[in-house]
Amino acid sequence: MAHAELDNRIDGADSLSGPDELALRRLKKQRLVLRDQIAQLEAMLEPPEPA
Repeated sequence: MAHAELDNRIDGADSLSGPDELALRRLKKQRLVLRDQIAQLEAMLEPPEPA
């Protein structure tokens, strides 16, 4: 849900005239961190491949 909220905030900032580039970069960085955390959690839930 946090990832979707960040997506919405980024899209909203992009649509504004003259968006704050620093704030936009921070939001995108937060989104990437959340995406990495989601990927790690999904990897933990998947069973390991047989050798």
